[in-house]
Amino acid sequence: MGSEGERGPAAAPSPGQGDPQALRRDCQHRIFVNRSLALEKIKCFGFDMDYTLAMYKSPDYEELAFALLLEHLVAIGYPPEILAYKYDPTFPTRGLVFDALYGNLLKVDSHGNLLVCAHGFRFLKGAEILHYYPNKFIQRDDMKRFHILNTLFNLTGETQPVSLTPHHLGVLSCPAPPLTYPSHTEAHLYACLVDFFTNCSRYVNCDTGYRHGNLFMSFRSMFQDVREAMDHVHLSGCLKEKTLENLEKYVVKDPRVPLLLSRMKEVGKVFLATNSDYTYTDAIMSYLFDFRDGDKVDTPQRPWRSYFDLIVVDTRKPLFFAEGTVLRQVDTDTGKLRIGTYTGPLQHCTVYSGGSSDVVCDLLGVKGKDILYMGDHIFGDILKSKKRQGWRTFLVVPELARELQVWTEKSELFEELRSLDLFLAELYQHLDSGSSERPDISSIKRRIQKVTHEMDMCYGKMGSLFRCGSRQTLFANQLMRYADLYAASFINFLYYPFSYLFRAPPVLMAHESTVEHTRLDSGEVGTALPPWLAQHSHPGQQVPQDSSGEEEDDGEA
Repeated sequence: MGSEGERGPAAAPSPGQGDPQALRRDCQHRIFVNRSLALEKIKCFGFDMDYTLAMYKSPDYEELAFALLLEHLVAIGYPPEILAYKYDPTFPTRGLVFDALYGNLLKVDSHGNLLVCAHGFRFLKGAEILHYYPNKFIQRDDMKRFHILNTLFNLTGETQPVSLTPHHLGVLSCPAPPLTYPSHTEAHLYACLVDFFTNCSRYVNCDTGYRHGNLFMSFRSMFQDVREAMDHVHLSGCLKEKTLENLEKYVVKDPRVPLLLSRMKEVGKVFLATNSDYTYTDAIMSYLFDFRDGDKVDTPQRPWRSYFDLIVVDTRKPLFFAEGTVLRQVDTDTGKLRIGTYTGPLQHCTVYSGGSSDVVCDLLGVKGKDILYMGDHIFGDILKSKKRQGWRTFLVVPELARELQVWTEKSELFEELRSLDLFLAELYQHLDSGSSERPDISSIKRRIQKVTHEMDMCYGKMGSLFRCGSRQTLFANQLMRYADLYAASFINFLYYPFSYLFRAPPVLMAHESTVEHTRLDSGEVGTALPPWLAQHSHPGQQVPQDSSGEEEDDGEA
């Protein structure tokens, strides 16, 4: 028998037989798929600005916003002692719910079941949780009481009720007017205020607020004060002014942005639709596209507006995706709006204000399914653009970089949790309805709780954005329902050809993910997962992945 070097060339693997792990891109460069999308069918790429094109540096930006909010609260009468609080980036996460009746910050799943409950910075357990929530459950349709904080730039303003149909799963309120603010800051501010008043001897603690002499401050009024403070800081322009004074400190500058947008413009149309005004937009975008000071960039220096076929500011999303507002032209020399409604054709490098998603489609000459829109806001960007216009959607989730780091570095915790689930199954495997034996599972339950807590603490004090142990959060459910694609940054499109087919992984039901294909005996249920799904999977769930294929249809009706 000859040596390996004397043999003929090894047979090439059959199509589809390669190692899935070897075929995947670096996890930090990947785009994850909820619904299949053929990139070559996309004729138009749309962008939000804040936390999409323009990423703000964390925690510097949140610290700035937090300090401005505290200053305003003191100005309207709050105790000056609250100025001692500093923003803690390890505490808040997106997707938390503020209970305006009891002042608690809640982490819930898609059905309203409680996963985590905090009063200030104190995490409640057992009987304390049952005191407030006897069923460890909240009524998600109580929009006046429960307010979801699930955006990087949170919508503020007066809460308007919406009809909660299955299509609006998890959307607890529809705030308007659409002002923007970091929700991490808002969540942390509620915790700080509750912590201060709870521990201040001048105030008497009550279930629904605090009493000081003849004065009573409810958690609901505290919520309203914070929202009013957010509106004030935004409308007064002080947050924007401070940001523009030190762009290098607060805004991420990435030389890959002009490169990607220039490539997108070669294969389709590109537009910007932002809630910000033109003056702020122009300052931010000019900074993002200015690389004359020695920064390495692969495209020639040119004005930022030349990268877009259409630019719309003051969009007032989510109103933009419904009836919209009057479309006006912006005088780019003065930043002022020209009177009258614009009714002419699309003009290159012209900036518009207001309008609607229908107007965007008309000006660009495209249909809803031709557009891939990228934003950070589940409600204002993703849900409304999909449900009302049929736009394809890409959600920016910057936290994903940290989530993936924990997912890979702490894989032993996920494996242990899976092993504990299998151990539970073994204890009950030979028991049926006639068995009097009751296995002692108390130690296993305690171990599951310990491992789950240890997993959560790897992400931060409020745990993962996407899960609590093996249970998915409300935010995770929203992302899976409404975002076709998601990634830590839109810049990940640089690592895919524009002919790519993003193919969604199979969504398996519990009976499909726990029964092997080779075991067809209906009287016996197996627990082993198919090999291609076994890694880090849980029943009824699957790890999102990207994949390519040769199907002509992109899987979307």
